[in-house]
Amino acid sequence: MSAVAPAVPAVSGRFRLSFPRSLRSEWIKLSTLRSTWWSIAITAALTIGIAVLIAFAFTSTGAVRQGVNGIMAVVSPIQFTALLAGILGAIAVTGEYSTGMIRSTLTADPLRGRVLVAKAAVLAVFLFLASLVMFVIAAVIVSTILGAHGEALEWGAPDKVLLPLLSAAATMAVCALIGVSFGFMLRSGAGAIAATVGLLFVLPIMSNFFAFAGESWKWVLDAANYLPLSAAQNAILPSDTAPMSAGVAFLTLGAWVAAGLLGSWVVLRSRDA
Repeated sequence: MSAVAPAVPAVSGRFRLSFPRSLRSEWIKLSTLRSTWWSIAITAALTIGIAVLIAFAFTSTGAVRQGVNGIMAVVSPIQFTALLAGILGAIAVTGEYSTGMIRSTLTADPLRGRVLVAKAAVLAVFLFLASLVMFVIAAVIVSTILGAHGEALEWGAPDKVLLPLLSAAATMAVCALIGVSFGFMLRSGAGAIAATVGLLFVLPIMSNFFAFAGESWKWVLDAANYLPLSAAQNAILPSDTAPMSAGVAFLTLGAWVAAGLLGSWVVLRSRDA
C-alpha cells in the first residue's frame, strides 16, 4: 500500500484582501517607480515654466489690460502636459505586462475588476492632487508677475481662478485614465503610448485641416469638439462663444473615461495575463 500524505490543516489568515489593500498595493507600485517622479518633475517644470513665459508675454503686450483672462497663462500648458499624464497612465499598466508583474498582481487579487478600479483610482487621485499643486504654484507666480503691472489674478472670484485650476487638474486625471485604458486594452507600451498621443494630440491637429474643406466637411470639426482635450478647453475656461457648455464638456470627459474603463474591463476579463 502506498503511504497517504497527512492532511495539512488549513490556517486562517489574519489579513483578508480588500479594496483598500488593493489601493495601497497600487500606490506602492506607482510611488516606487522612478519614472513616476521623473514624469511629475517634467510636468511641473513645463507647467510652471510655460505659465511664467506666457505671463511675461502678457505683460509685454498688455494682453490682460485688453480683456484677456490672466488665468489662461496658468492653464495653457495643459495642451502639452496632458500628454505626459496620459503616457504616465499608459506605462503604469504596460510596465506590469512587460515585466510579468501583472501575473503576480492578478494571482494576489483574482478579482480583475477590483485591480482595474484600484489602479485607475490611485492614478487619477495622484495626478489630480499633483497637478493641482503645480497649477496653484504656477498661479501664485503668474499672479505675482501680473500684479507688478496691476493685473493680479482675482483670487476672490472662484469662477476666475479656483474653478479653472480644479478643472485643469481634473483634466490631467482624465488623461491619465485614458492612458490606463489604452494600457489594459493594448498591453503594449509602444502601442498604448502611440494611441494616447494620437487621441490627445494628433487627432485635434488633423481635424484643423478640415477647416478649409468647405461646409460639407464641417461635421469633422463638430465631432472634433468632443475629443478629450477639445472638451477640456471648454470645461476649464467656459464662454458664451464656446462650441459646448461646461456641463456638456464635463459629461464628454466622463464619457471618455467610462468608455475606456469599460473596454479595459472587458479585455481584462477575456484575456489571460
